[in-house]
Amino acid sequence: MNTLKVTLNLLLFLLLCQVANAQENGGGRISGSLEANGNFFMRDSSIGAFNTPQYENQLYGADAWLNLTYSNWGFDFGLRFDMYNNSYLPDPKNSYTDEGIGRWYVKKQIEKLDISAGYLYDQIGSGIIFRAYEERPLFIDNALLGIRLGYEVLPDWHVKVFSGRQKNRFETYKSVIKGISLDGYLAGGEESKWSIAPGFGIVSRTHSDEVIEQLVSTIATYTLQDQVTPKYNTYAFSVFNTLTAGAFNWYIEGAYKTEEVFFDQFAEKLNFNGETSLGKFVNRPGSVVYTSLSYAGGGFGVTLEGKRTEDFTYRTNPFVVLNRGFINFLPPMTRINTFRLNTRYNAATQELGEQAVQLDVKYSPNRKLSFGANFSNITNLEDDLLYREILGEFTYKHKRLWTLNVGLQVQNYNQDIYEGKPGVPLIETITPFAEFLYKIDRKRAVRFEAQYMNVGDDEKAKAKQDYGDWLFGLAEVTIAPHWTFTVSDMFNISPGKNSPIGENNEKKSIHYPRFDVYYTHKANRFSLSYVKQVEGVVCSGGICRLEPAFSGVKLTVNSSF
Repeated sequence: MNTLKVTLNLLLFLLLCQVANAQENGGGRISGSLEANGNFFMRDSSIGAFNTPQYENQLYGADAWLNLTYSNWGFDFGLRFDMYNNSYLPDPKNSYTDEGIGRWYVKKQIEKLDISAGYLYDQIGSGIIFRAYEERPLFIDNALLGIRLGYEVLPDWHVKVFSGRQKNRFETYKSVIKGISLDGYLAGGEESKWSIAPGFGIVSRTHSDEVIEQLVSTIATYTLQDQVTPKYNTYAFSVFNTLTAGAFNWYIEGAYKTEEVFFDQFAEKLNFNGETSLGKFVNRPGSVVYTSLSYAGGGFGVTLEGKRTEDFTYRTNPFVVLNRGFINFLPPMTRINTFRLNTRYNAATQELGEQAVQLDVKYSPNRKLSFGANFSNITNLEDDLLYREILGEFTYKHKRLWTLNVGLQVQNYNQDIYEGKPGVPLIETITPFAEFLYKIDRKRAVRFEAQYMNVGDDEKAKAKQDYGDWLFGLAEVTIAPHWTFTVSDMFNISPGKNSPIGENNEKKSIHYPRFDVYYTHKANRFSLSYVKQVEGVVCSGGICRLEPAFSGVKLTVNSSF
């Protein structure tokens, strides 16, 4: 067994013993949380839920995270146990099983000096040059295993330095990441209505010898004109500021990354036979400019965002793909939708090239009425449309008895870029939606949702685009404070070219039902669900991935103590 793991397990065991002893004596404070998911797979070839280990052999999978935090003697300790049994989170088409210590950390404040060691989550500015974070639904855990020092150089001015390696499941990538940042706050005085919060940061990544050797051997297979020389060190710089003036708030950040070798899947490569293909390692610098201007007052709120990204892929290892190994985080530029059909097509951030703008407007003339509108537009650097969304909605509340929300969404979605399906036209959708909530009494309420998605035609295929048109309905009953019951159905009312094929070689109209039971008692929440889910893009915080269809039963437990 690995000596380091044995040592860490021993130290953690001793820590837990001390924690238990301290709790008995009232000398410290312990808290924690549990998140556990169980999946029971039911094979259904008609929707594509088959041909993976879970459906064919294992029939069961589980994921769990147990967090413990303890504070005493001026220290903060943290420990997290992670478990994956036949999990599809890392790769929905395969099975992953492992368990161990997913995170531990120690923190100590010594006057103006803040010391942290272990697996750390942090960011600089909005995260454009550095963000260590996790998104469990997408199996992202980019914690930095290292040390961080923070110091208050002046009142409201802090400097931070850190160094370490990025987590890779229960190990780490070999490249070293280090950085420094300074941020502060200045105001005009007690009666002044303005303030600024400026800052800057520098982050460097040093490749390991193994990565450089792998890059050199790969690039050596290219023709002479496509060969580039990799470097050990890459630097990223960022300057940012938040200006607040009365009801206005303006954030702006600019970032630059020095030249580095990274893989561009759209770059043309000349092969030795004289033909060209797409995808090769290139050597280019990168840049990002992001800004957000907002106003709120008098029942009116508006936010305008803009972002331009060029070659700003920044990973701890240039050979990892999809959502793995990100050192930074590029803010998404689309609305976070919540209704089922509104979230069917999502725009993942494009790190190699993106120009995006988003406008969000909300207006509430009184407590009963509110209106909202959102517009987002994303193109590549050649102004080719990647994504566009126009959404309008209004909400009416009647005497705290019932609430009605009605809206319309119009989308354009580049399935080639976002899902890797070349040659397909831009998907066009029109989606009206409605939600009605009625409170029977103080403890009981019912809620209904209705949505319809009309998808454009694919003239070449002489069929509806993608899966075609959809109809979605939901009914929910809540009995406070414990029970919630939900039943819904997503029906492929007019199948498209990608819909499953049934008898007589015709496209099938398939129902995708879901039944949920939720039970809540104090800090514990349990759910049991039967789910039949169509293939689609799943997003969290602007990070997206394509997931296959799912058929089966889900059991979840969430608890805090």
